[in-house]
Amino acid sequence: METAKLRRLLYEAAWSYRTPAKVGAWLIYYRPDSVTQYSKDIAWKAQQRLCSRYRSLTAKGKKSQVAITAVARELTGFMWDIALAAQSSFSQQKQN
Repeated sequence: METAKLRRLLYEAAWSYRTPAKVGAWLIYYRPDSVTQYSKDIAWKAQQRLCSRYRSLTAKGKKSQVAITAVARELTGFMWDIALAAQSSFSQQKQN
């Protein structure tokens, strides 16, 4: 995938953090069992942190585009953490 397309997807994902953190009805209904609890905890922590980060930046007078860029950068860190956790759990399952 091209870098520009990935960047666009990242910014689109970051826009969802403008609203308060919550567990949506879709997630409650389609609760994925294959996702580890560690990954779910990271995702919830990310949702809470990124929502509050966006609100604090806009409250300081930053433009929404600047706040979204900051949130997108921080989102990549959480994505990296989940990817590392998934990789380590996959390698542990493969060894057993």
